[in-house]
Amino acid sequence: MRKNQKHVGTALLLSLVLAATNSLAQTETDRTWSVYKGNEGSTNYSPLSQITPANVNQLQPAWTLKLQDKKPGASPGKSECNPIIVDGIMYASSANQNAYAVNAATGKLIWTFDPLDGKIGAEVNRGLTYWEDGDDKRILMSADSNLYALNARTGKPITTFANNGRIDLKAGLRDSETKKEFYVSLTSPGAVFKNVIIIGSRLPDTYGSQPGFIRAYDCRSGKLVWTFHTVPYPGEPGYETWSPDAYKKVGGVNNWAGLSVDGKRGMVFLSLGSPSYDFYGADRNGANLYGNCVVALDAATGKHIWHFQTVHHDLWDYDLPAPPALITITKDGKQTDAVAQITKQGFVFVFDRETGVPLFPIEERKVPPSRIPGEIASPTQPFPVKPKPFSRQLITEADLSNYSAADHAALIKQFRAMRYSGLYSPPDLSGTIQFPGTRGGGEWGGAAYDPATNLFYVKSTEAPDLITIKKGKANASAEEAQKTATSQFAPDDRGANANEYVNATGYKTWKDPSGNPAITPPWGTLSAINMATGDYAWQFPLGNDDARQAKGGPETGQEGKAGPIVTAGGVIFIGGTDDQKLRAFDKLTGKLLWQTTLPALSNATACTYMAGGKQYVALSVGGTKENPSGAIMAFALNTK
Repeated sequence: MRKNQKHVGTALLLSLVLAATNSLAQTETDRTWSVYKGNEGSTNYSPLSQITPANVNQLQPAWTLKLQDKKPGASPGKSECNPIIVDGIMYASSANQNAYAVNAATGKLIWTFDPLDGKIGAEVNRGLTYWEDGDDKRILMSADSNLYALNARTGKPITTFANNGRIDLKAGLRDSETKKEFYVSLTSPGAVFKNVIIIGSRLPDTYGSQPGFIRAYDCRSGKLVWTFHTVPYPGEPGYETWSPDAYKKVGGVNNWAGLSVDGKRGMVFLSLGSPSYDFYGADRNGANLYGNCVVALDAATGKHIWHFQTVHHDLWDYDLPAPPALITITKDGKQTDAVAQITKQGFVFVFDRETGVPLFPIEERKVPPSRIPGEIASPTQPFPVKPKPFSRQLITEADLSNYSAADHAALIKQFRAMRYSGLYSPPDLSGTIQFPGTRGGGEWGGAAYDPATNLFYVKSTEAPDLITIKKGKANASAEEAQKTATSQFAPDDRGANANEYVNATGYKTWKDPSGNPAITPPWGTLSAINMATGDYAWQFPLGNDDARQAKGGPETGQEGKAGPIVTAGGVIFIGGTDDQKLRAFDKLTGKLLWQTTLPALSNATACTYMAGGKQYVALSVGGTKENPSGAIMAFALNTK
């Protein structure tokens, strides 16, 4: 309101009264963040507006719940949970996969459930799923290789669900009848459509892993409703893009990052990972559907509707790292329901939600060939014309860091010795520089979308990796697969060398001998993209390494896996950077409005909700030496 405006119009006054009334009414019934990532479309958006750019600097700690499932002296946990809030109760999971129900206004513990009986879990847990039918209210959660159904009021397992309250996620997978031991878990929560929960899985990236079946279970009984084979079986669409027996041997192609649901259309959208092994594919020649695909399925039946492959025959662990964001773009007065998928490479692919037709042009461009015997890399890869990449995709010698003459010389020597020709440089016996690296670009925190402005906010990490390929002993299964392979890319005229077993070491961040980043900043950014045009509104470094910041220079930016959230009130909240800060920005301009330093890294996306007439911002915070279990922290406006 302008300072010289003396009178408030009747309509405006009425709207303010109604807004206040609605805020109070939401005290016990608020469900504005009752689903992982805010809503079933995974847009990290909140319609709440009590916190604004004008008052966000008044945020103060409201309550803190210290979690208690790790004993003192244990290794600090890295909590990644995005809490959900239903009718005044917050449901969250800890770094040790315990579930918590908390009074959302006070932080007072209501109940806790430990599925591991005091043991240390093998995985993280990014959140819980809520389902209800009348008075039957349930929390569905995972811990290691099991899916549990709990009474949302008491935290007790529902014994009529599956096997005394839990589903063994190993059951029904390809090798469940023949192998005694294999690994599968669920790190990101499942998505609910009507009375079924649809889940993906977390699998190893090595040989011997299972294929990432997508499965739907009845929320009441726990019975399996449908299965979608991400490595197609004979007779299923996509089978022809693999070696004939791949479905018997290949693993991966899993949805570990979460799913999105369009309840009105009855569609579920998947972001799938790469086939295993991550850096070698001579035993799986072909495009490898549905590896690295955005896939739309009928949520009731699991039937394929459409797909788009973002990487052909992945050799770089370029899994799709976040759920597809279901957005509605307003352009020229027309609304289009769309799917926006971020990638580790720094791309944003945008599709019509019903048909999968790209809303911005996508070009197949030539990329470097492989020099590994038996490996047939795809000669082209898809590149969106718009939006432009939100992460750097090319480095030169001029981009190498220079913290000392010796460190700089060592980096130049590596750069010249290893294979590197830009994006999609294949793994090589001489070693390969991979940029963006396996952690992105984009990560599992995903993006946030504001429907009022068409702005799409995405965090990027910029850190190159080193991939090293080594020769090893002959591998019969690889040799057999090569002899029968029929590649859609080119005839395999290298069969004589196909029996060479090739292994790799990857996931290694490239640093100089002293441990400094190998490239110059920024090492992390936050971007705002207008999805109606594909153009950028702004981009700036996010996070700061004080010790390495150039004197008088811009902030360095930092790696971070947490995603942003955006509110109707006009504020972006994001944590996750190594400087342990939670920050608030103006959603239109990107101006920093508020920040606070947390007791530990918050490697998790925040949430926001109403309770007791107040809007809160809450997030999971990792463990410390004194408190290894970590905590949940909530902030609210100082209204005293």
